[in-house]
Amino acid sequence: MADFIPVARVSEIADPGKLVVACDDRMVILFHVDGQFFCLDDICTHDGGPIGDGHLQDCEIVCRRHGSHFDIHNGKVLCMPATADIDSHEVRIEGENVLVRLRAK
Repeated sequence: MADFIPVARVSEIADPGKLVVACDDRMVILFHVDGQFFCLDDICTHDGGPIGDGHLQDCEIVCRRHGSHFDIHNGKVLCMPATADIDSHEVRIEGENVLVRLRAK
């Protein structure tokens, strides 16, 4: 199992808010909503483009290019044109540090 990697500070992400960061060899999006943190790959499964520049709407990220919606808790696709989920990753908070454990590709 992969180790947790420090990727940001809690204070860097407003609540509600999001932040795109590098984690090992991937770009991921950290979400901070209602005091909880979540992490998804920064890839829209519809066209392979970044999703982190999309709009955070409650607990969904909305792709700005084609309007697909994904659940930030688990990456589940909620609205077409995307039909595949985004990979989600485990998040842990240690003090002021946000750590992510990447799921295997």
